[in-house]
Amino acid sequence: MCDLDEGSNEDSMGRDSVKRISSKCMKCKESPALLIIRVGDAFCRNCFKEYFVHKFRAMLGKNRLVFPGEKVLLAVSGGPSSSSLLFQVQEGLSHKASKKLRFVPGIVHIEEGAACGKTLEERTKIVADLKSIFSTSGFPFVIVYLEEVFSLPSSVLQSIFSLPTEKDDLYKDAVAGFMQSCHTSVKKNLCHETVAQETTLTEDHTHASLLSTHAHANETSISAFRGKFPFSPEQTEAVEKLFASMKTLTAKEEMLQTLRKHLILYTARIKGYSKVMMGDSCTRLAVKLLANICLGRGAFLAMDTGFSDPRHGDITIIRPMREYSAKEIAFYNKLFGVPSVFTAGLNTKAPEKASIQHLTESFIVKLQADFPSTVSTIYRTSEKLNPRYSQTPADDKGTETCLLCSCVLGIELRDEASAFRAISISEELSQSKKPEGGQVSSSTMEECCAENKMETLESSGCSCQSRERRNTTPDFWSLLCYSCKLVVKDMTSLDLLPEYILEEANRRQRRTQIKREIQEYLLTSEDDADTAP
Repeated sequence: MCDLDEGSNEDSMGRDSVKRISSKCMKCKESPALLIIRVGDAFCRNCFKEYFVHKFRAMLGKNRLVFPGEKVLLAVSGGPSSSSLLFQVQEGLSHKASKKLRFVPGIVHIEEGAACGKTLEERTKIVADLKSIFSTSGFPFVIVYLEEVFSLPSSVLQSIFSLPTEKDDLYKDAVAGFMQSCHTSVKKNLCHETVAQETTLTEDHTHASLLSTHAHANETSISAFRGKFPFSPEQTEAVEKLFASMKTLTAKEEMLQTLRKHLILYTARIKGYSKVMMGDSCTRLAVKLLANICLGRGAFLAMDTGFSDPRHGDITIIRPMREYSAKEIAFYNKLFGVPSVFTAGLNTKAPEKASIQHLTESFIVKLQADFPSTVSTIYRTSEKLNPRYSQTPADDKGTETCLLCSCVLGIELRDEASAFRAISISEELSQSKKPEGGQVSSSTMEECCAENKMETLESSGCSCQSRERRNTTPDFWSLLCYSCKLVVKDMTSLDLLPEYILEEANRRQRRTQIKREIQEYLLTSEDDADTAP
């Protein structure tokens, strides 16, 4: 009887499963269902496309961060999510779209083969495949190699903020001005617009043909005007040494993400883009949320996983794909032929416990297989997060930001009882403890570059470069947040960092020293209140 009951239960479950898969579309109620996104959410091909496109447009429409006519840079890695982002923008700018997108897009790709140990031939093939995809889109694109971080200026780490304004009023004014300018331009240049539409590489809509003509003509790939490769063998070797100096894969992935973001920000600034679109999916953000908590970035989760990230001031990072799960993106790319290029990363074929990020991803993916609401639950939690402290100096004067990630410093120290404060006090006590007997330990000895002899820091009057670097190391740690400190501490030498990071660190240290020297002559807000009539 037990075996008979078990068999009947299995048969009934199989019939229910077949019934669900072969049911009608939940939206149109007519066409047969082609795929199931979630339990009970069965879609046909046309309804799934409409659902997918509507979710993308709704995410941009309800936030109102992208103004009409604004230049937006699409960060495309070639993976499924970013490729789907590019395809959505391309479809939204075509004549077939019922409601056209109103911004002017561009594409940037960061080539990271040097950090992943790829040969020059492999990197060339991947770049060629990506260029063919980017060329068919018709948007201006830029290929930036990771080696170019060693030629970046220190200004890329300096955030530029403006006074806060009413977002809704600005958006309405921008829409009204854009529609008026387009209406006037269409009347005056009807013939010119027809010729431009016939010669353009893609089916751009009216405002794109009017506003982005110069962008398409002037913006080309970096490789076009710098030769075949815009980097030297010495820079490739420097990248390899930088990542070889890190002991753990966790630190390597964090450093690669930081350098990638710096290159994207620099490209956006020199090309005149004010927004950067990332292809982070719901699944990726769920992994990122838990991983960042483990890495000590809990205070910055709202910016790391939210729709918009305004920490850089003049450049705002937005994530319009954050509502899509990896399953939805995979279905869409398969059904509608969205091309993508697989690129092996640092954690490709790595063991499950090789890094915190990889372990977190494996944990969530396995949990999602048994409990389908895992990713959505974590994602909905991230939606409720808000920045605890203001990021813009306009609201919080005198705010210092992290040298690497540009997050506000000192948030952890604002709470008297916190784990970070306890760790900081322990480190200060351990570093300030003097050796017994008044003898100078070997850690206080260094070799003088000029005289090539051993001298103590207390007795030597040498001012060589190695000594200056040793004295400024504690100040360098003060420029980093807790998470970035853990990444840099994993390195064997600070000298392997790109030059622009070290230059900005020296600039901030000099600025802090000068401010400390003239502090008694500066007026504070309390002094202004006392002198006010």
